[in-house]
Amino acid sequence: MHGLGNDYIYVNTMAYPIEEPERLSIAWSKPHFGIGSDGLVLIGSSEKADFSMRIFNADGSEAMMCGNASRCIGKYVYEEGLTQKTTVTLETLSGIKLLKLQINPATNLVEEVTVDMGKPIVGEKALEVKAGDQTFVGTVVSMGNPHFVIFVDDITKIDLSHVGPLIEHHPYFPDRTNVEFVQVLSDDSVRMRVWERGSGITQACGTGACATAVAAVVNEKTGRTVRVDMDGGSLTIAWSTSDSPVLMTGGATRVFEGFIKA
Repeated sequence: MHGLGNDYIYVNTMAYPIEEPERLSIAWSKPHFGIGSDGLVLIGSSEKADFSMRIFNADGSEAMMCGNASRCIGKYVYEEGLTQKTTVTLETLSGIKLLKLQINPATNLVEEVTVDMGKPIVGEKALEVKAGDQTFVGTVVSMGNPHFVIFVDDITKIDLSHVGPLIEHHPYFPDRTNVEFVQVLSDDSVRMRVWERGSGITQACGTGACATAVAAVVNEKTGRTVRVDMDGGSLTIAWSTSDSPVLMTGGATRVFEGFIKA
């Protein structure tokens, strides 16, 4: 499944328990030699919520949360008949997330999912980070996972494949960080590209879109509801007040299903 091109392999571990997900994420995520993906997502049961999620990046490292993956899980559990609820709770390593499913009454399929991403934590507003011979000023935002949001005048001039890993592994970020470069288009829209921690350049990042919207508000660059355009498509992000959770709305797409031997 993918959310705006951010594609993961999803395993329903309630039916198909697996071991060594770190190893399998590396093997299965490889293009040409595996299935090819940004990582592996395990859908499981939970004692605290309706379902649980664990997510492993393409390099085998475990992530705290993924907005795109959470929308895909909402679509999966409803369309597979694992729940009839249109409001679903999901346990993640960054807390329990609330998924509100928008159902097409004609097809009974999930068209969009709104995820309550929780309250952001804003760190340094104007942190200078040196990457090679360049210095970037960005805003530190946590959406349950770390982000560094950098506003630029022309996003096409950023060599993301070069500076992305330098910033991800910068000494300021001992646990590494996701990196977003953002160009403001209007008061209610921005263009964003992302270097994801552990996965590299991806088509979209849900938590990154949320962090971008928060940083845009904090830096007085947009209003509180903003469309974030990424390589794989757009998400609508709303942050009504500084004490409110961030709401992310977007689609999810099932590409194919099958069996693979571990």
